[in-house]
This record gives sequence, structure tokens and C-alpha cells, in this order.
Amino acid sequence: MAEATSDLIEPIPAQRVRAPQGHAVSSRGLYRNLLGIELKGTCAATAVMFVLALLGLNFTLAQWGCIMIALPFCLAAFLIPDIWILTRHFRPIGRALDRIDRGGRPTSGEASAAIVQALNLPLFCFTRVNLIHGPLATVSILISFEVMNGGLNAGFALWQKLIFAGTALLFAAPTHALLEYFAIARDVAAPIEVLSQYADDGILPADQARLVAVRLRRKLLYLSIFITGLPLIFFAASVVFKFDHVLWMSDASIPNQALFPLWQWIAGVVLVCLLLVVTSTKFTTDEVSRSAAILVEAMRKVELGNLDTDLSITTTDEYADLFRGFNHMLRGLRDEARLIEITQGLSGELNLDTLIQRIMNAATDLMHAERASLFVYDAGTHELWSRYAGGLGPNEIRIPASAGIAGAVYTSGIAANVGDAYADPRFDREIDHATGYHTRNILCMPIVSKTGARIGVTEVLNKRGGGGFTARDEDQLRAFTAQISVLLENAQLFDEVLSVKNYNENILRSTSNGMITTDLAGRVVTANTAALAILKHEEDAVIGRPSAELFAGSNAWVVESMSRVAAKAEPDISLDASLTAADGRAVSVNMTVEPLTGLNGTTIGSMLVFEDITDEARLKATMRRYMSREVADQLLASGDAALEGKLQTVTILFSDIRNFTGLSEALGARETVALLNEYFNEMVEVVSRHGGILDKYIGDGVMALFGAPFKRPDDADRALSVANEMLVVLEGLNRRRGARGEAPIEIRVGLATGDVIAGNIGSPTRVDYTVIGDSVNLASRLEVANKLYGTRILLDAATRESLKSPTALRQIDLLQVRGKDQPVAVYESLGYLAGAPALDRMIAYFEHGLSAYRNRDWQAATASFEQALALRPEDEPSRIYIDRCRTYAQAPPPDDWGGIWVSEK
Repeated sequence: MAEATSDLIEPIPAQRVRAPQGHAVSSRGLYRNLLGIELKGTCAATAVMFVLALLGLNFTLAQWGCIMIALPFCLAAFLIPDIWILTRHFRPIGRALDRIDRGGRPTSGEASAAIVQALNLPLFCFTRVNLIHGPLATVSILISFEVMNGGLNAGFALWQKLIFAGTALLFAAPTHALLEYFAIARDVAAPIEVLSQYADDGILPADQARLVAVRLRRKLLYLSIFITGLPLIFFAASVVFKFDHVLWMSDASIPNQALFPLWQWIAGVVLVCLLLVVTSTKFTTDEVSRSAAILVEAMRKVELGNLDTDLSITTTDEYADLFRGFNHMLRGLRDEARLIEITQGLSGELNLDTLIQRIMNAATDLMHAERASLFVYDAGTHELWSRYAGGLGPNEIRIPASAGIAGAVYTSGIAANVGDAYADPRFDREIDHATGYHTRNILCMPIVSKTGARIGVTEVLNKRGGGGFTARDEDQLRAFTAQISVLLENAQLFDEVLSVKNYNENILRSTSNGMITTDLAGRVVTANTAALAILKHEEDAVIGRPSAELFAGSNAWVVESMSRVAAKAEPDISLDASLTAADGRAVSVNMTVEPLTGLNGTTIGSMLVFEDITDEARLKATMRRYMSREVADQLLASGDAALEGKLQTVTILFSDIRNFTGLSEALGARETVALLNEYFNEMVEVVSRHGGILDKYIGDGVMALFGAPFKRPDDADRALSVANEMLVVLEGLNRRRGARGEAPIEIRVGLATGDVIAGNIGSPTRVDYTVIGDSVNLASRLEVANKLYGTRILLDAATRESLKSPTALRQIDLLQVRGKDQPVAVYESLGYLAGAPALDRMIAYFEHGLSAYRNRDWQAATASFEQALALRPEDEPSRIYIDRCRTYAQAPPPDDWGGIWVSEK
């Protein structure tokens, strides 16, 4: 069968069709429809044969009875093979549909095979009817005639048998085949749509090879030959038979020589008719095929991206409408492609001024206009100003945001297509008069940002070639303006993005952090310069190398960290870890391993970030000798910015060893250095423990800062705690010195709080971080003033007012130090005496005495100071004030005295 139809069919490409959801098709229903089509076609063909036989075969009533008896047997002879073949052809379709009927889902392969079988089914049925059904029917008819002549003596003549059988083969079968072809093609459309929903991969290649189709040319040739040509030949032959039969029945005799012209005429007419039918069919098919081929070729060019082919309309039939629609579609595609090409070309331009000029040139060209303008809204002046105006050069146009056509479009957000600009009252002719340009028509479109806000308008002026702007022009400019909005926003953001990009690149260039990325297999994909410098590797030795090889031996902890990240999909941090470089050098690093994820959220590898802290580790170790760990870490984290000069409030501590000059002369150089090292070790540790910063050593003195470079709310409290603890620690140091037979030492401490200038100060070759200000000098003066009062810790009023926690303090005096115009309230800290008996009572007597002293009640003051001295006999300030009271009792101070003591040091 395939060989017999090989000239009628050829493969066609597979197509994927999607059916509407919920479209139900029953397997049994489709099968019943196919059987019904077969039976209806057979009945119709049989009826046609009986009508023709009744009209021209002169069957007797007895012969008709014999035909009716034989009819069931003849039908069974060709219908049973027909139904069997149809059932086999239907099975792949039926299996897939039956699975769907039962609520299941056919596999993609089953659906693909069923779709191809359904597509091929009309051709299979057409071929079956012509090659099996028709011949079987003809054979069964001839056999039944012979059986009826022999068994029933029906008396069928040869010409009756041949004409009846020929009618079945040449009339009924072709007509039946053609009708069945179109009926089945209609009925399988819905099942194909349903099955397409389950063919996830479309028609599979193996099934596609079995897909065939009948071209239009062959269909028309079949119609001309089988529906017109063969029946015409059969009609001519039957006429000859009928004519002979009529002569024979009438006992008339005409010589064959006399009949030859008739036969010749019949043959000539038949040949001419066949020639005309075939010729007309050929011309029709050629014209149809040529037009179809032109359309198909043009569509193929469109598929390949060639949009420059317009179809010439040379007919007035349906193809003229098709060509016209195709050309219209092609023009739309060209405009869309042109728009895409323009926007793609503009997308690479990020310079705003250049971009705007290119955009407006493109708009002018796309709209076939003479000029284009871009007006941008200025929120500051509530105006529209011409960011670009074709033909005006650098001249700028500014109009109120609600004035003119552009203002109306901006305000309303509705496009305006003005066919006659001068007839529109909104149009301002002054611009034309100033420029010498004549505006005929305008198409104006608002520019809307992605947030929905209007940011300006686009105008194109004067459609080239006459006429005005069309609705299609409006759609194109609207689409183009949408792209303009995106491009403008992108370009406006470009400067910000570029700034951020430059900032980030500067950070990457200035940082010492190394970055390495790996894929899922653990192979190194990228490594930046810093990473290569840390590892002491060349790039070629790192890229593409398995991480297990790159980080082997003592560096295996890196791979273990990567494994933890891969298992948990969470970052892993290693602090102050040791990494061995390729040259064998140990590098201290902080390492972070992060999982890398793709756009869909799946893990695609790892990223390793190395921070080389080798120098920082050494620097921290050094800095921690001068300040606390926390302050050192803060200072390193802040960098140079924390050391720049700035005004800030700081508490300054000065301490000094009493009578150090005499002590050093008695000890000698070596012992003096040993003493200082032991002393400074103890004192600096106290400063660091309370978060202070050692500013400098001044001989035997120590200067410490609290509140620089980082301010804390309790700076004064911490400074005073250091001062008290220094005296407590000193007692332990003196005990150790006494046990070694060495003389004890005494220290004095001064504290002052105030605004100072803090920062790096020095020459280009050497700088020191220090503070400068009156409070520094005051702290130094107070340290010296301890000698005047016999005290050990003195602080100013600003320090006392800055304290957050209560402590043992007493005011000592109103002291006017050298270099100060105003007296300073000086307080003594007795916190180092915490736990001493009667300390609070002693302080109370002293403060009562000081009040009486300033009120010039010398007797009451003396009594109070004596009570304080009795409670603490070694209290030198009480002794000093007793001497002052006695002196002032004999020689009172002047009236403007005010209780101030002036220090010469």
C-alpha cells in the first residue's frame, strides 16, 4: 500500500498544537465516528451505483432480487477487511485516549505516536478505500454475478456485469475515498488538540519520520483524473456498450465501418475533455502552487530574519488578499525590528547627551518626520525645557509645564496627534517665527517613568511625504517613547552607578583582601591579584587547579572549611588562621567561605575571601603594649580617619615619680632603667586595662588619654579609676622593692578634662598621635600641685562634673595656676584609700573647715581642720589649712581675696 501511494505523499515537519483545557474527547466516541463515516460512505456509494444501474443497466425484477440477495455477502466481503484495517490504524490513538478517559496520563512517547497516527489517518483511509475497498468491492460484485448466473440463472449480460463493476471501481470508490478523507480529517482535529497537551517534548523524531501529507497539487490532479477523467472514459465506453446493446435489441445492423466515425467522435470528445480537464487542472495548480511557493518562500525568509521582501500583487483572487495581509504584517515586523534594532543600538550608549541626540535622530527616522524634540520636566521651575530640539542647535526652549501642546500632553498624560498645528489654539507660533520653520503637524507623546510618573514629552514634527501622522505612528511612537523612558532613566542612573562602581573598584584596589571562587567540583575559577600575592602563586598555577591540591598539607583546613559550607550552605569564618604561602612563609589571615548561588538559587560553587592580617597581627601586638586590646582593635578597624586632627573632649592623666632626680642619681644608670621598666610595666598595664591610651613617656612621667581617638561616656570615670589603681598597684610594687632592700617610690597624678585638638602631629618623616590644649597643661600643673598640698591625686572641676559614678572626693582649693586668668576648683581623689577607717568623717570635717575658711571664720575653720587631722594624722592638706588660718588670723587677706590661692608653678 505504501508503494502504491509513494507518489502521492511526502514527509512534512512536525507541529505542536495546544488544545484548550477541559476539551474532552472519548476514545470510544471517536472510534464510533470513524466506523460511522466508513458505513455512511459505503451506503452512499452503494446508493449511487443502484441509481445508475436503475437508469441504464436494464436489470429485470428478478435480477434486482438476485442483487439484493447477494448484497449482504458483497458488503461483508469488503467491509470486514475495511473495519479490520481501520481498527489497526486507530489502535495507537485509542490507547492514548482510553488512558485519558480513565483519568490517567499517556506518556510523552504514547502521545507523540498517537498524534502522528491521527494526522496520517485521513490519508491511510483514503488509500485503503482506493486500493483495498474499491478493488474488493469490484471483485465481490463480479463473483456474485457469476454465482447468481450459475446458481440462480439470473441471466446477467457481460456488459451489465462490466458496467456495474466499473461503476463501483471508477465512480463509487474514488468518491467514497475523497469524502472519507475530508470527514476523518475534520473528526481527528479535536483528539489531536487533546493529545498535544500530553506530548511534553512535541512530536518525537522517530514519529516525525512517519508523518506524511498530500500536497494541494496532487489533490487537484486526483480530482481531475479520478473524479472527472476516469468516469468520463467509463462513460464513453458504457455509451458504446449501450449503443451496441440497443442495436442488438432492435435487430438493427450497422456496419462497423459506418460506426467508426461515431466511435472516433466519442474518443475525440473524451480525449479533448480529458486534455482540457488536465490542462485546466495543471494551470490552476501551477498558479496556486506558484502563489503558494512565493508565499512560503517569503515566510521562510522571514523565519531567517530577512524582512525586506514585499510580495507583488499580480492577481485578484484570495492570494491577493493573502499577499496584501502578508505585506501589511511584514511592514509591522519591519517597524518592530527597526524599533528593537534602534533601542538595542541605543542601549550601549550611556553618555546622556549623546544618547538623547541619538534617540531623537532615531525617532525622526522611525516616524518619517522632519524634526523631533525632547522636553524634560524641571521640578524646580515647573517648566518643560528642551533637552533636545532638532534644528535649534544649542538654543534652549523653556515653556510652562501646562502651556502649549507639549504642556497639555504632559499635564494630561494623553498623547496628541495634531493634523494642523496652526489651527490648534494651543500651538505657539512664536517659536516658528523665531526659527523660520513652519510646523504643519505634530505628534506628541508623554514620557512616563517605570514608577508611573511623567518626566517629559516627545514631539515629532511634520510627517515627510505629506499627510499627517497615523494611528500606527502613534502606536510606534508610544512604544518608542516607552523605550526612551527606560533608556533615559538608565542613562541618568549611569553617573550614580559609575560613581559607585569607581568607589567599589577603588576599594578593591586598595584592599589587601584576596578573593578566590571555585565551582561545584572544587576547581578554582577566579583569583584576584591580592589572593595571588597572599599565596605567592602565579595565576596560571591557580586557575583551574583543584582546591584540594592548592590547599594541601598544612593548608588543608581551607578545604575542610569549604566542605562545611558545601554541607550546610552557610558561611564559615576562620579568624587569625595560619596559611602557608608557596614560598614557605606563614601568613596570618582571616578567611570567610561563602556559598555561591546562581539566579535560580542553586549552589554553583564557593567564594573564599582572605584578609592578610600578618602586619596587623604584629601591629596589634605592638599597640596592645600601649593601649587596651579593645581600643587597639577599634583603632585598626577605623584606620587613619580616627587619627586625623579633630576637636574632642578628652580626660588627660599625668603621673610623675616624686624626687626622681635624686633617686636616679643614687641608683645609677642601669638601676634607674630597671626601675623605670618595672614601674612603667605596672602603670601601663593599669592604663590599658581601663581602656586608656598611653600617649607618651616624659622621663619618669606617663601621659595617658581617655576619650581619644574614641570617645566613651565614662572616660572621666575610667581615668580616675586608673589614677586610684596606680597608687594601689604602687603599694604592691614598693612591697616587692622593700623585700629586695630597695627604697620605695612615690608618684603624683593630675587629671584634667576639656576640649583639645587630637591627631597625628609631626613632620613628614615622623608623626605622633597626641593632644594639644589648655586641659593638657592643666593636668600637668595639677600633677605638680600635688607637691604643694601634699596630695597624690588632684583633678579639676570639669573632670569631677564628668564623673558618672560616686567616688571619694574632696575639694582642696580654688587654685589659680600659672598661665590661667581664672581660678580652678581643685579636688583630691581618695578612692585609693577605700576601706580606710573614718575616711568619710575626715572628709566631712575637712569640707566644713574649708567652708569656714572661705567665710574668714579662722577659729571655726582651724577647729574643723584639727578634727580632720586627728582622724587622719598624715593628712597634709588639713595641716596646710591650719597654718593658713593662723597666718590669716594675724594678717587677714584683702577684701577681694575670695579664697583663691595663686600658684607660681
